[in-house]
Amino acid sequence: MKVLCGIGGSDDSLRALDRTVERAAVANDDLTVAVVDNEDSSVTPDDVIRRAREAVDEAGIDAEVRRVDGDPGSRLVELAEREEFEEIVLGGGHTSPMGKITIGSIAEFVLLNAKTTVTLVR
Repeated sequence: MKVLCGIGGSDDSLRALDRTVERAAVANDDLTVAVVDNEDSSVTPDDVIRRAREAVDEAGIDAEVRRVDGDPGSRLVELAEREEFEEIVLGGGHTSPMGKITIGSIAEFVLLNAKTTVTLVR
């Protein structure tokens, strides 16, 4: 399966990265990790790229890690359509005390606009 994992440095996105890399190693997925700017993250994009490359190397898989500039949600949707990814994986989603799931703006945009399957890792 051709999978695009979008990460921006939040704990949720790094958790999504780890799970996606684990699955890619087992399922032999064609994985691309897209590092986007996330204003809510204190981690720099360069640190996120380094972390993604470490995860890929540790898993022993061949995956592309690339920086994606511009509006994160729009760029992920555009990239998935242009390069015909079968799935987009994102981190995010928290359960409120009332039991409702709240998601960040990037994940919300991708969920509402992507024409491909989107998996949200919480």
